[in-house]
Amino acid sequence: MDELELLKKDWNKGSDEFKNYSDSDIYPMLHKKSSSIVKTLFHISVAELIFWILVSYVPYFFSDKMRAKLEASYENPLFTGLTIFGFAVVALFVYLLYKSHKSISTTDNAKKLMESILRTRKVIKYYVLYNLVMIFISIPLSLYFEFNQNSDFHDQVAAFDATQMSILVVITILITAVFLVIIWLFYKLIYGILLKRLNRNYNELKKLEV
Repeated sequence: MDELELLKKDWNKGSDEFKNYSDSDIYPMLHKKSSSIVKTLFHISVAELIFWILVSYVPYFFSDKMRAKLEASYENPLFTGLTIFGFAVVALFVYLLYKSHKSISTTDNAKKLMESILRTRKVIKYYVLYNLVMIFISIPLSLYFEFNQNSDFHDQVAAFDATQMSILVVITILITAVFLVIIWLFYKLIYGILLKRLNRNYNELKKLEV
């Protein structure tokens, strides 16, 4: 149990000692906790950006086959555009979280702190939604790129009858669904726990504003 919860517990007991605590005593604790949470979210987002860069480009330097495949993929404007767009979105997310952290760290106003918390929640909500949408479209697009670049795969798919093509579609849908669930659970675990704490702080600030 953290110091804020302990303070609230003792305060609710009705002890005269803790009745002397005012809103101005509780606000710094909420401010400190909120700033710490957003700072952690920012560090996680930076780690995620570094992770995706490594996943995307480390194989390029250690595998000739992967290097040739990536170079062929980058000849496709759609693939190049999606890659640039993807990294731009992650970089923007990192920047917005950093901006939220700085905003929360420097504000001394409860209303502004609440607004910063709401913005942070909204940023993370949209980022998770973006990742789920990208997973939804990336697997079919990967098959499309593979179909156009891999002659063996192209010839194999081109020879499929209606039943085999239906099976391929079903497998693609299932794989997409599995990845969506995994990514959703990952973000629910990583960001969900911190967001719940941030929501608690927001609710406590609302009580102070009443």
